[in-house]
Amino acid sequence: MSGPRVACLGECMIELRERPDGLLARAFGGDTLNTAVYLARLGAGVDYATALGDDAHSEAMVRAWEEEGVGTGLVLRLPGRLPGLYLIQTDSQGERRFSYWRDQAPVRQLFEQAETPRVEAGLEAAGLVYLSGITLSLFRGAARARLFAVLEAVRARGGAVAFDSNFRPRGWPDAAEARAAYDRAIGLSTTVLAGVEDFTLLDGAATPEGLIARLRAAGVGEVVVKLAEPGCIVAPAGRETPVPPPAPVKPVDTTGAGDSFAAAYLAARLRGASPEAAALAGHRLAGVVVQHPGAIIPREAMPAGILVPPSPLEPA
Repeated sequence: MSGPRVACLGECMIELRERPDGLLARAFGGDTLNTAVYLARLGAGVDYATALGDDAHSEAMVRAWEEEGVGTGLVLRLPGRLPGLYLIQTDSQGERRFSYWRDQAPVRQLFEQAETPRVEAGLEAAGLVYLSGITLSLFRGAARARLFAVLEAVRARGGAVAFDSNFRPRGWPDAAEARAAYDRAIGLSTTVLAGVEDFTLLDGAATPEGLIARLRAAGVGEVVVKLAEPGCIVAPAGRETPVPPPAPVKPVDTTGAGDSFAAAYLAARLRGASPEAAALAGHRLAGVVVQHPGAIIPREAMPAGILVPPSPLEPA
């Protein structure tokens, strides 16, 4: 697929999923990594920027990403370090509970290495940089300032920044720091995928209408509000359109639902689809992903025709 190259920034961890028999199944995952893999499967040119160790798990991650078509030239390797780990437990409704072991993950030093300028240059050269609220939570102080400087350089060069609001309170020392970081990231973004539940956790309350007004006032040109119930509202400049999913789905595991939605939405937009058609593409892919355990479904389970825009919600 032609179009700007995407650079996704964040953390990939070892994923352990608890099965009904109590045994654990191992995979790899992380919100922006999941999005990068689905972008690659949908034909986008994509690189993943992160830091890993030099252990066997880190090596397996890099090989797996390369097999998926994700570029690994922006992956730093830190000797003696190990990637983070998380455990997923799901209830009978497919809802998830996470436990994390990630405080010493090497990605937290991504912006503090001798090779960091090479990663920064790669990010700045991308046509679109994608990051999330979880990405923001990985960095503190000078490291986060360097991240924001990269985003400023991307915008100055005419590139785009897409920010997904994924908010995990445990990743932040306090809400005030999180709100300040979110405000800065939003101000540097061309597209924001904003979850009502995320901003309710962050601010104490949020409504779709309030989020749209807030993000537009911050200068965001394209807003997608992900609703608490299935569906979203797309709000590019000049219009607001509710986009429900095309069909109800009974989830097995909701891990990766938002990440896959973001991938299909961005991939469709890179191909020139309208925001409304892109949101439908996001719903279609997410609807398949939640019917499989784990964040990244088998390649053979990927549905065909995800990016083919159906016409009903195309604006005149």
